[in-house]
Amino acid sequence: MSDNVQTIKDFIAAWSNLDSDELVGYFSEDGIYYNMPTQPVQGKEQLKQFIGSFIANWTKTNWDTLNIIGEGDVVIAERLDRTEVGDIKVDLPCCGVFEMEEGKIKVWRDYFDMGTYTKSFSKKGNDRN
Repeated sequence: MSDNVQTIKDFIAAWSNLDSDELVGYFSEDGIYYNMPTQPVQGKEQLKQFIGSFIANWTKTNWDTLNIIGEGDVVIAERLDRTEVGDIKVDLPCCGVFEMEEGKIKVWRDYFDMGTYTKSFSKKGNDRN
């Protein structure tokens, strides 16, 4: 396994700590996060604010890695992100494409269906137990 793949495995595992400082530590100084379909966020301070804003209400999250592959400075990770916001539970299939530079995340593009996330906040959409 390449060092880049291990770094991304560690990054994925770190999300369960819900600590934006820890998460931003995985990025290069000018790292970019494309949280599709929103606008990209660049730079550690902006990343910390952005990540912190959407994890602020999360009470728990565990990301299951379904498949991960790396070649050179590119790592692709297919995941199932299991997140709880109070008593609301969300299972969100995602695929992240990471471009690495000197062991840090230079670019992260995360693909998912926003509708899957938002429908979980309706009573009908929250059937996971």
